Amino acid sequence: MKILFTGGGTAGHINPAIAMANYIKEKDSKTEILFVGTKEGMETTLVPKSGYDIEYIKVHGFKRSLSPKNLKNLFEIVGSIRKTKKIIKRFKPDVAVGTGGYVTGPVLMAASQMKIPTLVHESNAFPGVTVRLLSGRVDVVALAMEDAKKHISGAKRIEITGNPLRPELFVINKKEAREKLGLDDRPVILVFGGSLGATYFNEQVVNWIGSLKDKNKYQIIMSAGKNNQYENVKKMLSEQGINLEMQKNIRVLEYIYDMAAALNACDLIIGRSGSSVCEMTALGKPSVLVPSPNVAGNHQEFNARFIEKSGAAKVILEKDLNGEILGKNVDDILGSHSVYHEMSESALKIGIKDATERLYEIINEITVK
Repeated sequence: MKILFTGGGTAGHINPAIAMANYIKEKDSKTEILFVGTKEGMETTLVPKSGYDIEYIKVHGFKRSLSPKNLKNLFEIVGSIRKTKKIIKRFKPDVAVGTGGYVTGPVLMAASQMKIPTLVHESNAFPGVTVRLLSGRVDVVALAMEDAKKHISGAKRIEITGNPLRPELFVINKKEAREKLGLDDRPVILVFGGSLGATYFNEQVVNWIGSLKDKNKYQIIMSAGKNNQYENVKKMLSEQGINLEMQKNIRVLEYIYDMAAALNACDLIIGRSGSSVCEMTALGKPSVLVPSPNVAGNHQEFNARFIEKSGAAKVILEKDLNGEILGKNVDDILGSHSVYHEMSESALKIGIKDATERLYEIINEITVK
């Protein structure tokens, strides 16, 4: 079998495609896989690092306001469809799979026009514009969350599959994860505002930590993010009188590389609400979600509200976030065994662990035989 994958821009678009590709290769090592992306997205590093070939087309998204660039981008799309058709003729895929981002549009359009079976996957509760535009053309629209279904129209077939998750999430349990990270039996809180950091989010987390009367009550692992955020957080904590060398139960990192261990070890997550919410729910982790207001289509709030509606999360909009409100939510969850247990059970009810397997079955079903 030959599979053409596409997805670009952010890791949230690319990682699900890579997870699918890895799973399929494990199932059938003879499967040939080719990615199509742009030279401006994270696929330029993530795909080759994963061991897959990638070819590039040139395409940009449309500006929401009237702009001369939109005309240029329209010509780019026509050109990118033409180039994709050449790639398809050369590679001869049995199926084409897209996971979002601007590059997915022309690639799946070209595949559809050439009668190649197509599947597009959406990771968020509010589908991106590319997925919405493609929904009436592709053979299958696969959704990570049930709430996304109401935003899709004209689809031939919709499947709720969940979001492909890294397999290492499920090879370590809570006890093993805590031993690996050197954590004890006190509640563990995992904090992350995004790989690039989030200034206001970090400030309010620090304010909450500084307000704790008992600084040893919780074990806190905080990913501060890059772009000087790590240094800024350490400085703010120092100004709150917290010496990280002495306060060993509070750990601040620039980036958490072993996220599988951190997610399994924690009791509660304070974080953004991108596609990582699928990992939280699959592991049954209650959360306090602060959606980033700086994302396309406000999709993080849609994700957060979906998790909140299920009973697995408390949502605080960034405009309402402060240390006091954050602390109250943390204490409400961790201070009540019944509340914590109910939120954990609610997360597990909507969490999907076998998304990759579900998608593999659908891909096999629609593939040209």
